[in-house]
Amino acid sequence: MTNPSNKPVCLVTGGSFGIGQAVCEKFIKQGYAVINLDISQNPKLNQDVHWLECDMTQGLAVKQLIQQVINQYGRIDTLVSNAGIHMSATIEETTDAQFDHLFSLNVKGAIAATQAVLPKMKEQNQGVILYMASEQALVAKRNSFAYNLSKSALASMAKTTALDYAQYQIRANAICPGTIETPLYHQAIDKYVASSGADKNQVHAEEAALQPIGRLGQADEVAALAYFLASDDAKFITGSLQVIDGGYTAQ
Repeated sequence: MTNPSNKPVCLVTGGSFGIGQAVCEKFIKQGYAVINLDISQNPKLNQDVHWLECDMTQGLAVKQLIQQVINQYGRIDTLVSNAGIHMSATIEETTDAQFDHLFSLNVKGAIAATQAVLPKMKEQNQGVILYMASEQALVAKRNSFAYNLSKSALASMAKTTALDYAQYQIRANAICPGTIETPLYHQAIDKYVASSGADKNQVHAEEAALQPIGRLGQADEVAALAYFLASDDAKFITGSLQVIDGGYTAQ
């Protein structure tokens, strides 16, 4: 794991599947060295992406692993904090254990990764941090108490980090996808279908119909936005919530 050509370095958390996988593929194609921190490996992911096994709920281990990456690559240009899980439940239905687990991954994992990359980014006097939030950082959805809260926290982190580190030319933004067709989406639909007896094709069609643009988003579309925000074309964009939701939150 070296960077002899001094390529720009992108670190992606939760990069093995779904949006994270698409982000890894996009940055590799754009000439980055890409490191994926994920608890599991996807053999279908581009082999140029360097996978490191990492449980993002273990903050100290996350920091140590990221420091190893920085030591070996010599730089860190972009962090895409993407690792997260979904949960459907009201506030009454959410147990303390469920809440703690979700926040440990969705929020505390992002905090640990951010804390680990900031010293090097400050030393470089440049860097980009992208938090994968959700349209639920802007609007509420039913049965989404803990998940909504976690994504709102990531949006807040983007804004506060942007202000605190602008003096170092470090930019931070939150990407707020709507309903994106990923393995996580299909898992959620399958779980709903299993509990309700509904027809999956009908549920899928109903989800697509909820989007003003008439379809679900795709992971590569979110990855394209992530790359734009990391590029110099977006060097005046920081502290923002970048919605990519087919018009859902405009209603």
